[in-house]
Amino acid sequence: MKLVIQGKNIEITDSIREYVNQKIEKAVSHFQQLTTEVDVHLSVAKNPRINPKQAAEVTIYANGTVIRAQENSENMYASIDLVADKIARQLRKYKEKRQSKNTKSKTVEVVAEQPVVEDLIGEREPELPSEVVRTKYFAMPPMTQEEAIEQLHLIDHDFYMFRNAGTGEINVIYKRYHHGGLGLIQPRNSNGNSTNGKVADGIAENASKESTTV
Repeated sequence: MKLVIQGKNIEITDSIREYVNQKIEKAVSHFQQLTTEVDVHLSVAKNPRINPKQAAEVTIYANGTVIRAQENSENMYASIDLVADKIARQLRKYKEKRQSKNTKSKTVEVVAEQPVVEDLIGEREPELPSEVVRTKYFAMPPMTQEEAIEQLHLIDHDFYMFRNAGTGEINVIYKRYHHGGLGLIQPRNSNGNSTNGKVADGIAENASKESTTV
């Protein structure tokens, strides 16, 4: 398993690195066969309005699935403890879902795995506006809305961007906190219609009840 530790506004000392290794390796020890890479990002907010300031974020790449957790506190070691516990729960939930699917499905359609392109930008130099402080690149294999909903619950985010397997377009599925359920953002054609003939909003009330966010 590859473990990468990065820091922002904080020096990654030997003691911090050792503590991260100890906690994260323990958190994923029962999921070694699923986990291919673990990225840990530690940061300290300089903005006085941001509180608590010490943040620990863990991103796990598990057989093509991205699992993410983040925790904040006033102490970096406490943040590492919290995020290690959270990512362990996320991994457990992901493993249980996989086992449940394998048990229920007698006939499984085998889909060839698409190779992940390591160099996504080639020789191009990314040009970003000054207010963008962090950029991430992810492969986007086609998936259904149901698969995107599962990913949303695993990454500990308010939204998830994916390539719709039915339309080939980039969609965004997001949590609707004020009205409940989930919403779906789709590109609109020049004739004013969405790619699948309707604008889907609040599409996944039932699906969101089946999966609880940790």
